[in-house]
Amino acid sequence: MSRLFLCPERYRYHGNMTTPFFALPIWLHNAVPEIQSLLPGLATLLHLSLALAVTLHALLTRRNVSATVAWIGLAWLTPIVGALLYLMLGVNRIQRAGVALDLKTAWQREHQRAGSHVAAIGSAAGPDAPSSFALAGINRLARQTTGNALLGGNAIKPLINGDEAYPAMLAAMESARHSITLVTYIFDLDDVGRTFADALVRAQQRGVQVRVLIDAVGARYSHGRMVVYLNSGGVTAAAFLPPRFLGLLAHANLRNHRKIMVIDGVQGFTGGMNIRAGHWLARQPKSPVRCLHFSVRGPVVADMQRAFAIDWAFSTGEALLGETWFAQARDCGPVLARGVSDGPDGDIDHMRHVMLGALACARQRVAIMTPYFLPDEVLLTTLQITALRGVTVDIVLPARSNLPLMDWAMRPPMGRLLAAGCRVHLSPPPFDHSKMFLVDDAWSLIGSTNWDARSLRLNFEYNLECHDTQLVTQLDTLLHMRMSEAETLDATVLARQSLAGQLRDRLAGLLSPYL
Repeated sequence: MSRLFLCPERYRYHGNMTTPFFALPIWLHNAVPEIQSLLPGLATLLHLSLALAVTLHALLTRRNVSATVAWIGLAWLTPIVGALLYLMLGVNRIQRAGVALDLKTAWQREHQRAGSHVAAIGSAAGPDAPSSFALAGINRLARQTTGNALLGGNAIKPLINGDEAYPAMLAAMESARHSITLVTYIFDLDDVGRTFADALVRAQQRGVQVRVLIDAVGARYSHGRMVVYLNSGGVTAAAFLPPRFLGLLAHANLRNHRKIMVIDGVQGFTGGMNIRAGHWLARQPKSPVRCLHFSVRGPVVADMQRAFAIDWAFSTGEALLGETWFAQARDCGPVLARGVSDGPDGDIDHMRHVMLGALACARQRVAIMTPYFLPDEVLLTTLQITALRGVTVDIVLPARSNLPLMDWAMRPPMGRLLAAGCRVHLSPPPFDHSKMFLVDDAWSLIGSTNWDARSLRLNFEYNLECHDTQLVTQLDTLLHMRMSEAETLDATVLARQSLAGQLRDRLAGLLSPYL
């Protein structure tokens, strides 16, 4: 056999002189030049086919003209690579509308028989009046966009950092009697994560129904696998869109960024906080991260549970129905609240529309706190117009985030905002992951959404739209504390930036749709 490969000319296949088994290596060796001559043509054909496929798909499915042109240009000008990038970043593969509709119909049918208030979700139930005439427009817009009513009787309490949020969440889990549901982007297998996991295991062992959903990409931030850890303790846990083979490319950007916990269907927690050691500042973590979470009671908790149940059914096929998961709604406080789900499926652009509507309704003041600020052109222009018509616009950002590329990309839009009269405040370390959006003295949007394309177009997010003066006052107090520590960005500082720095920031800004 070795002679066959070393001296192929002596062992050509002629009729019955040898067997096909021995002839195959000889044929392959002789065919190599011919195959090599065909490769350029095959590569060209593959490039043309992929570029044409991208062009047709983008034209038929994408709504943003500039993004459509950019993707088509990338596919034609960057052979094969451009098409792969479109496959990874530009295609929405998640269609959960059927899952949501089936579950919603089942919930309404079941709870109508039981006479439960939960059946009113998505209808005109509950007090549906904003706290001021100026905010009537945003109330109408949000109701028509989301299909959810503005529900009264809610109590919403801000929880600052893990120091306030984690003990409250752990105490709620220890007191659970019927069910615990939790969806989160990051659930680290560190000392804080194990504390939460052990509380979930204890609840499961005493008969509480527990369901935990962790984003599959967010889970990779941890050195261990929390889903495996929970399953080994008897807890029913699953990963959202786990990548398989090329699935990481296909679903790299379609992530579940929501943070929702519901206890017995009556108490909820939501906001921007993941479960990881860095948020519990009193324990002096190696990489401290400030953040904001919220305790929620009242009728809107059922909508939080509904958002979880749709994600869970999509991921596992299990429908969560009945009183174990959805309790009788009770009035608990003065806050009018509405759940706003957003994601790259039937809920796409919900959050963006609510944000644009709120800016249009603002009369006195707008305040934004977010860790990542890369608004698209429409949001950016609307912020400028809001400031130009006399509304005070304050934007609080980290002086340095956990992503240097994001810091560079955020700089170019700042000149336009400052020129329009917006005030930008850069808060010092530790990194602040808090998220809030306040309008005038009675409206707030709280939850998991950042002001960037990833949150507003690619991720699954959940926020609460709240109409309540007292809640806005509490959040405004926290905001002013951050602003008092912050450095106000000066237009002259931007003007003095070196040419190299400007080019770096502009190049990073080109990636803003994907950051």
